[in-house]
Amino acid sequence: MNTIAQHWINGQWTGSGSVLESINPADGTVVGSFYDGGEAEASAAVDAAAAAFATTEWARTPSLRATALSRLADTLEARVPEVAAMLSRENGKLLGETTWEVSGAVGWLRYAAASARTQTAGRAAETAPGQYTHSVPEPLGVAGIISPWNSPIMLTVRALGPALAAGCTVVVKLPAQTALTNELFAQVLASVTEIPAGVVSVFTESGNTGAPFLVSSDKVDVINYTGSTPVGRRIAAAASTTLKRLGLELGGKAPMVILPDADLDMVIPTVVQSLVLMNGQFCCTGSRVLVHRDIAGQVRTRLTDALAQVRLGSGDDEKAQLGPVIDRASAERVDAIAEEAASYGTVLLRGGVVTDGPLPAGAFYRPSLIEVERTDVRIVQEEVFGPVQTFEVFDDEDDAVAKANATIYGLAASVFSSDSMKARRIARRIRTGTVWINTWGAISEDFEEGGVKGSGYGYLCGPRAIEEFQALKVYVEQDHTQSAH
Repeated sequence: MNTIAQHWINGQWTGSGSVLESINPADGTVVGSFYDGGEAEASAAVDAAAAAFATTEWARTPSLRATALSRLADTLEARVPEVAAMLSRENGKLLGETTWEVSGAVGWLRYAAASARTQTAGRAAETAPGQYTHSVPEPLGVAGIISPWNSPIMLTVRALGPALAAGCTVVVKLPAQTALTNELFAQVLASVTEIPAGVVSVFTESGNTGAPFLVSSDKVDVINYTGSTPVGRRIAAAASTTLKRLGLELGGKAPMVILPDADLDMVIPTVVQSLVLMNGQFCCTGSRVLVHRDIAGQVRTRLTDALAQVRLGSGDDEKAQLGPVIDRASAERVDAIAEEAASYGTVLLRGGVVTDGPLPAGAFYRPSLIEVERTDVRIVQEEVFGPVQTFEVFDDEDDAVAKANATIYGLAASVFSSDSMKARRIARRIRTGTVWINTWGAISEDFEEGGVKGSGYGYLCGPRAIEEFQALKVYVEQDHTQSAH
């Protein structure tokens, strides 16, 4: 790596901006230093992307794009241990989770490589005598990708892959919390010689000037953003001035609906995993546990006991189940939400910021479980983004569906039942982009991801992903010789 992590813009390493430090949230130590970008880096990257789109063969050569994406997958695969280790140090996730993330990104790149060869063809027909019409999907142009710190590799690749497959040129804004990981990923991109200079640029930003530039620039044709709903709303408003295409995957508040006939031996560890994965900092975190009244007592006791036994530790602790949240300020913010909820709910398990033992130097937070009766309270209506769950009791299917749908979010949900038809019936009524039945968190590059309501719009993964970065052009040709007869 460079001594100070740099940006990769127009095929060159760029050391511009102020120098900041990347901090390990597990112990507060300095991982390394990086150049902090902003509007200047974003502007240079956009200019490079616009030029590359206009002057290189990238947008017009699907075979080149497929080869480049395959090489990108191979190169990233060879560096999975290195990238995963750095990501674990920078954002605090357990090493097994970061390894899964980076390895999964390899598969998504391979899917994108296949899409470049199979999803760029149009259709044709003789729509009237002597009139021939055909349609061709074309790349939209310059794509801006704004990625979060909780899964920066996977959440970047799931947009970058289809954008490149479509023939777009791309500017990626990555978060400062994972700056050294960002440079490792940029190194992977830089090593793929089939990608012309300017086709992909990557810059890191801690502030808020580069990303807004991407959103407002009339040279950027499509934006993909993954992050919070409030920021997503601001992006949608700002992008309206240029009417650019938007893909927004925003916040979530995933309900975990547990019916009386559910297998609790399977359900309890699944619900615990839904809270601790990514240290509770996941848009699909199982933050709401909805339980039928007939089994509420059993689930309440078993879940409380299971969460109390969760082992905290740094990313390289093989026995740990839960790492730190991203920083101490976030831990304090999560705790304030839990403390407020204790004033109107029943505390089943009061975790909190770790201040003793071997982990007080980090941003660790022990899980909390709070029972609430109302759905109009803050802890139900807002994304906590930390290891805090609510426990809510329902009486019948209608009550379960009403409570599951009681927030602005519609990203994901789970339903647990031994009766598959009953589970599907309830799942059909829950307004989310994904519903898992008797499981949680299962994702695949073969099927789309996306939300409804306040969780955004657009699709990533699956065959529709490439369409988010394509426009359809229709050509009509008239054979006047034939029409004259």
